[in-house]
Amino acid sequence: MAVRQVASIHFKNFIAKNWSPNDPDESPKVLESDKAMVRENILGFIVQVPPLLRAQLGESIKTIIHSDYPEQWPSLLHWVTHNLELQNQIFGALYVLRVLARKYEFKSEDERIPLYHIVEETFPRLLSIFSKLVQIVNPPIEVADLIKLICKIFWSSIYLEIPKQLFDPNVFNAWMVLFINLLERPVPVEGQPIDPEIRKSWGWWKVKKWTIHILNRLYTRFGDLKLQKPESKAFAQMFQKTYAGKILACHMQLLNAILTGDYLPDRVINLVLQYLTNSVTKNSMYQMMQPQIDILLFEIIFPLMCFNDKDQNLWDEDPHEYVRKGYDIIEDLYSPRTAAMDFVSELVRKRGKNNLQKFIHFVVDIFRRYDEAPADLKPYRQKDGALLAIGTLCDKLKQTDPYKSELERMLVQHVFPEFSSRVGHLRAKAAWVAGQYAHINFSDPNNFRQAMHCIVSGMRDPDLPVRVDSVFALRSFVEACKDLDEIRPILPQLLDEFFKLMNEVENEDLVFTLETIVDKFGEEMAPYALGLCQNLAAAFWRCMASSEADDEADDSGALAAVGCLRAISTILESISSLPHLFIQIEPTLLPIMRRMLTSDGQDVYEEVLEIVSYMTFFSPTISLDMWSLWPLMMEALNDWAIDFFENILVPLDNYISRGTDHFLACKDPDYQQSLWNALQSIMMDENMEDSDIEPAPKLIEVLFQNCKGNVDPWVEHYLRITIERLRRTQKPYLKCLLVQVIANALYYNPLLTLETLNKLGVAADIFNHWFAMLQQVKKSGARVNFKREHDKKVCCLGLTSLIGLPADKIPAEALDRIFKATLELLVAYKDQVAENKKQNEEDADDMDGFDADEDDEEVDSDKEMGLDDEDGDEVSSLELQKLAAEARGFLPADEDDDSDDGFSDDEELQSPIDEVDPFIFFVETVQGLQASDPARFQNLMQTLDFRYQALASGIAQHAEERKVEIEKEKLEKANAQ
Repeated sequence: MAVRQVASIHFKNFIAKNWSPNDPDESPKVLESDKAMVRENILGFIVQVPPLLRAQLGESIKTIIHSDYPEQWPSLLHWVTHNLELQNQIFGALYVLRVLARKYEFKSEDERIPLYHIVEETFPRLLSIFSKLVQIVNPPIEVADLIKLICKIFWSSIYLEIPKQLFDPNVFNAWMVLFINLLERPVPVEGQPIDPEIRKSWGWWKVKKWTIHILNRLYTRFGDLKLQKPESKAFAQMFQKTYAGKILACHMQLLNAILTGDYLPDRVINLVLQYLTNSVTKNSMYQMMQPQIDILLFEIIFPLMCFNDKDQNLWDEDPHEYVRKGYDIIEDLYSPRTAAMDFVSELVRKRGKNNLQKFIHFVVDIFRRYDEAPADLKPYRQKDGALLAIGTLCDKLKQTDPYKSELERMLVQHVFPEFSSRVGHLRAKAAWVAGQYAHINFSDPNNFRQAMHCIVSGMRDPDLPVRVDSVFALRSFVEACKDLDEIRPILPQLLDEFFKLMNEVENEDLVFTLETIVDKFGEEMAPYALGLCQNLAAAFWRCMASSEADDEADDSGALAAVGCLRAISTILESISSLPHLFIQIEPTLLPIMRRMLTSDGQDVYEEVLEIVSYMTFFSPTISLDMWSLWPLMMEALNDWAIDFFENILVPLDNYISRGTDHFLACKDPDYQQSLWNALQSIMMDENMEDSDIEPAPKLIEVLFQNCKGNVDPWVEHYLRITIERLRRTQKPYLKCLLVQVIANALYYNPLLTLETLNKLGVAADIFNHWFAMLQQVKKSGARVNFKREHDKKVCCLGLTSLIGLPADKIPAEALDRIFKATLELLVAYKDQVAENKKQNEEDADDMDGFDADEDDEEVDSDKEMGLDDEDGDEVSSLELQKLAAEARGFLPADEDDDSDDGFSDDEELQSPIDEVDPFIFFVETVQGLQASDPARFQNLMQTLDFRYQALASGIAQHAEERKVEIEKEKLEKANAQ
């Protein structure tokens, strides 16, 4: 068996790697004749091999189906339908059908067409098999395995859309009768494993889970009356009327197991409570719940919120796992406790009029009984549940009279004393609840101070979960702290405790807390910056090692590693005005940058590039060690990092703009050649999308603006590839960027650029194209192209540079056209600058009184339930992640060419033209023309009609105003220093 198992694993890995290579240009590894042989024989083995090998075989079949069906494997469906008719082959047929249906589970509508054919061919027989299996008296466990496969096939087939065959009421009802039968009937007692970990995976409990899963999906996605399609609305009404209430009654019955102390798997409880939570807003459903709401709330839901034996065992035996589970989003999706909290939140949010008061009375009564009981008889676990409830309802209580005025007293009386509880889980819960309420207005500042000091003390608690919860609570208190003097005296001690904890726990939330502290204190963190970066770098390496050692884990190590890098960026930003510190920090960060700028760092590449950007921008100079990173980025860009081109642009800009001399002088490596190789390769790649290459023309702009007079030999090279790319560019924003390369080249050296354009035989075409783009306007009168301030300014500088050229280079007609286009562009630029300035001032005023509205309306039970109060789809379990990933795969990104596409003006990189005023530059250029060639100037002025003369006069006047403003700004800057 061991040899067979190894063979099955090798076979699975070989198929996964070689059946369908990722690279379409790669030659096939498996011959078509061999593939045909595998397809003909593999399916028969499903029922022959033991379960241990079947799992490996199933993965191989999945790989082949995903690659080959239906095109290369058209006979597969016939094999399934044929074997569904054979009694001894049903398991194999269902197994393959499950894999086949799952291929289409997340596919968009046009990609699901093969699935509809599969449903049409198999579902009638599937229903017949399902019906016979459900009718078997005292069924063996093998029947559960078959029913579970049918449930999974049904789930995959209806996950996103219900196939049209199921819209037939008789067909759908036949399926629903069977599902509700399974839901109602008790799970067989005989044969249930004793070990709860094995028990939850037992076949009949799996059937129960999948049945509830399917019914939940039908209810929340297709039974919602808000759906807009008429046919879907009719289905939703039918589902609500015929089935929703029956399912709710079954669920309520199922939950009685909690009352009687019988077994119910966590996942089943979670799914049932999700159904109940989604029913709260629906009048008919809530009315069914109402007679039992007190039993449900106080005897079923609340006990689930309390600390239990399972929690205590994990706390004692594996506190690290206790912490991980407590802060794991995926765990939350399966947790009965999280589902119970969600139910209570929804109930008091939407039906608070009847339920909030009695629930709070219930909690207060627990507080009272706890306070009155002697230490050995205190209901510690109930107090824990009551504190969890109070923390869960934080947002509601902060808004609701009379509770909101009592919150501070509640914290002082019932929460703060538990900071020193003899019971560890209450100390942890006190820290968590305090963190939830850190932002309330404390009437007595001493209460805020006391809580914060207790939380800092909690960071030294002997129990790890208390220390972790204290750190997260601290984050809220730091955010809420209005007077940093509350924290300053304890900051060194706090940071010390923090890093001790980071050595124990890999958790990205810990790092977020540190980021909050750094953000709050800003430059005051300077004395700690080096130590912080050293500790974070050490933590980063630990997290990476942990992540690499355990690829199958939940990857909390990788997330924490990303968090460490983000925290380092936050620290670098906070000390941006202290360049000398960057010299001290550089040796600590260099090993991270060197390693993670290679393919080893693909998962953290964006974060590492941000660190490189800070180090190259704020350091007094760019060291040779930092220059050694340039080749790594270029190698990555040429190989696999094109998706990060926009991020790579920032440090490359810094190297060229802040290390211009070294960039120009160094020949080993030759940075100019390296830049050209990369940009030429990207811009000339016909397979590269327009949006992917947008950073390329931006980098050429950086080169021309920063290296004025020093890169003449490169001008023709860059103009060639720019013009070549412009010819086949579709996206308006990229067209603008490419034309701006020409504008930048003209500003760099107008004569050289014009001669090059003439040499290439494209000068007339380019200028005609440019002027046509300048004249394009929408119905509103707004420009279609060159929409940002920066775009207009670059065009102004390029066109103005042409005006100064001698008459033999620019004919009179061309000069007239350039002059008028520049005038209009300058006016548009002037108006946009003024409008943006006004908008920024208004935005600043608006932010002063900004307060987010809370959507916290209750449902009125007495009125007929309208459509607008009903909640949308529930997304549960890993569907959340699957849907997000799938949506990224098949939903097109918003392609709105009316948007501003690239980064906005306030995000612009700094540039040498920031110091150039286009109005003054224009006026001085025209004055130069007047002085050097008065007759030509006179001719130009005579061609202008009244409108253009008025524009020219206005621009001349504005240039004089700008001179005064610039002198004033310089004076103010000098005085400030």
